[in-house]
Amino acid sequence: MNTTINDIHSKLNNSIKKQEDLEKNKILSVSELNRLVKNILHTTFSFVWIKGEVSGFSSYSSGHWYFKLKDKEAQVDCVMFARKNQQLQWQPKNGDSLELQCQVSLYEANGKYQLIVETMQKSGLGELFEKYLQLKNKLEQEGLFSEAIKKPLPRFPQTIGVITSPDGAALRDVISTLLRRNKSVSIIVYPTLVQGISAANEICSAITNANERKEVDALIVCRGGGSIEDLWSFNTDSVAYAIFNSTIPVISAVGHETDFTIADFVADIRAPTPTAAAEIVSEGSNEILSTINVYLNSMSRVLTGKIEQTQLKLNFLERRLTSPKQRIASQKDFLASYRKRMQLNISSKVEAYKNKVNHAAIQLPSPKQIIQEKNHQVILLNKRLGVNIKSQINTYTTKMTSIKKSLLMLNPKSILSRGYSIVTGIDEKILRDTKNISVDDNIVITFHNGYAKATITEKNSKN
Repeated sequence: MNTTINDIHSKLNNSIKKQEDLEKNKILSVSELNRLVKNILHTTFSFVWIKGEVSGFSSYSSGHWYFKLKDKEAQVDCVMFARKNQQLQWQPKNGDSLELQCQVSLYEANGKYQLIVETMQKSGLGELFEKYLQLKNKLEQEGLFSEAIKKPLPRFPQTIGVITSPDGAALRDVISTLLRRNKSVSIIVYPTLVQGISAANEICSAITNANERKEVDALIVCRGGGSIEDLWSFNTDSVAYAIFNSTIPVISAVGHETDFTIADFVADIRAPTPTAAAEIVSEGSNEILSTINVYLNSMSRVLTGKIEQTQLKLNFLERRLTSPKQRIASQKDFLASYRKRMQLNISSKVEAYKNKVNHAAIQLPSPKQIIQEKNHQVILLNKRLGVNIKSQINTYTTKMTSIKKSLLMLNPKSILSRGYSIVTGIDEKILRDTKNISVDDNIVITFHNGYAKATITEKNSKN
């Protein structure tokens, strides 16, 4: 673009003069002439910028582009090879006004000259880029890009504001990323245009609105990729000042990773993509979730240990607990032994009384009278003895009955007969707490005369 017409004329004259000196005494063939002209063109027009309108554009399967560049008075054939056009993010179409950096060449086979295009841009982009650089330098001198005034993001933002088009993929990417990383975060969308004449004003209004309402902890200003014209709304001084004056931290995520706008330089944080912006603003939330998971795992280990200790204690107590049947048998043996001892005691007492009677009979002077008296005493003693024996038997029988009732009270079947029941799981473990059951669990209810199977349909735990 810096090559002037005078420079081209000078190079052309020098090339022609050199060729005349070399070839003035030689008759050239057609191929030699074409090759000579091609060399002159390459030397003279190594890289030049030209502008014109696209016509007859074709893209071949090889990836090469062929088209004509024309103005009102002339046209020229152009080719842009695949290895060059793959560097562009767009494809021209018929009617586009372009500026081409190219090399002037000649196709030796037919003698037609053509332009070998190195790169291209839409007409006027050079002016836009100059405006971009001028505004960037101006704002940088004013201190809008200074790292010292950048606002830090809150560590755990609860509400995120998003300024973008409501119909763009950028909004979907931001929302899905935020909710995936933190389901409790609130998202407020400030819908705006992101390109076009009124886009810059809408973006400024959205930033101002968010600051006035004070309902978000951080702002994401974003849109997808595009050409420099598509992104121009984010290269305006009005948007730059709106971001700079925001009291809410602003993350700029405009275009692709290789796109840099004025908004990126002014924002507190620049993200390469909208998805990356969402990841940056939700980093603190991930820390919370990780901490919660650590505590949950720790609590789970503690509870598991306590449950295992309680189970061991329960097993120990179960082993020590004597069954009701064994206790009844033990009491029966005790009663039988006690009854036997009591009978022996009574027999020995009767025998002792008899011995006393016999001894007294021997010593009495009037045996008949004494015998009669003693017989009478014996009769009385027998009666008293019978009453005493019967009383003691009744007493021990009552004790035995009481003990038997107590033992029967300990019998689970006796408890069941009073209207109680035993609830166990399918694994036959007794369920003593609602914490051990869940809705839809299957259980077994044992009554005094049988059992029934049931399914939990509702659970209500009371403190």
